[in-house]
Amino acid sequence: MDTSQMPLTLGLTGMDPATESALQTAFKVANAQLGGHWTLLPEQQAHFVVVDMDSMYGPMSWLRLHATGKSVIALTAAQRTQADFLLSHPFTSDSISKLLGEIALQSGQALPTPAPAPAPATVEIPKQPLTDPTAALPEVVVELLQTDRAQANAAAAKAAAQQAAPAPVAANAPAPAEPAQAPTPIPAVAPAAAPAPVTDAISIAASAMPATPLAPTGPTITARGDGLLDWLVPGRLRGLLRVVQGNERLLIDADQRKYHGPAALKPLADWFDRGFAASDFEVVPAAQWEAAAAELGASMPLTRLVWFGNLLAGQGRLAPGYDPQRRYRMTKWPQTEREYPKHFRIATVMMKALATVAEIAEASGVTEAEVADFINASLATGFAEPEGDPTPVEPAKSSGGLFGRLRGR
Repeated sequence: MDTSQMPLTLGLTGMDPATESALQTAFKVANAQLGGHWTLLPEQQAHFVVVDMDSMYGPMSWLRLHATGKSVIALTAAQRTQADFLLSHPFTSDSISKLLGEIALQSGQALPTPAPAPAPATVEIPKQPLTDPTAALPEVVVELLQTDRAQANAAAAKAAAQQAAPAPVAANAPAPAEPAQAPTPIPAVAPAAAPAPVTDAISIAASAMPATPLAPTGPTITARGDGLLDWLVPGRLRGLLRVVQGNERLLIDADQRKYHGPAALKPLADWFDRGFAASDFEVVPAAQWEAAAAELGASMPLTRLVWFGNLLAGQGRLAPGYDPQRRYRMTKWPQTEREYPKHFRIATVMMKALATVAEIAEASGVTEAEVADFINASLATGFAEPEGDPTPVEPAKSSGGLFGRLRGR
């Protein structure tokens, strides 16, 4: 296609929001290096349009744009493309700058050669000093927490006293650390630590969680804490948070339902196999948030993690309460991930008509386990639905199971 003398206008289409946001950020840097000669416009007004050829929308978008005479820039991990220009994935501001410069040159507008963008400086965010977690809480909340703790201590002390022999205990007991308030002191019983649910309630409140109800909703918190999907339920977390596991870390903006972290999902699979306590979610001061977020890249919707967690949770089986013999369909096109290319085929079959797991697997050429996992993830994020009303699930069984998490979108 002849691109000579075309205005330097760029559009983006056929991609998921996370990719589009990352492209916009990289384009701004690249355009600044080229002197600001390019303009980002809606695809209908742009002469050059970037299309994510590895997404579900890409091939259809390419056909539509090609028919209208647009110059298409294919964003793809493949080495070749039928589009007019190729932008290799993963991309950087430097690779975009180089491509835009080449396109401008073909359009008869020689632009200055951009200098490579400096590597972003590593921002060291100091850990927050340990403080009294109840210091910033309303007095009524502190009073309730102290009452719960006192009741737990008293119960533990009573149980220990009943198991101990009175005479030896009285003879060998160390003196109490604090003056006894009750008329009859209980000997040989050290101050008991509060049970895990009470400790977690304090941590949740200190992390700007709602003060009431104090008891965590959903499944009871174990020693290792709830799974990551349980924490991603809307309203469970509040504010700007950081959680770390090994060499990976996530920044979670719980109020905006967004996160910053690895662009790929599969490296986060281990995150959904372990439990998290409330104390694992560290509050990030607002003054440090922008620098920390910029280090990890563009924000992505939390529903992406909800989708991935539910994709893994079923382990090849439909969520409790959903029958493989029941028929399912897609209600809208999902945001497919390039890490799971088979999902494009599954979604295509499910968009055509209602079908059972076995029928979808046969038509798409994948296993029934892969179909079941995809349906779980799509049900959790509102992209799929079963035929008729879902089978009722007993609340006691659903709160800690997969479908207790399916509502976390």
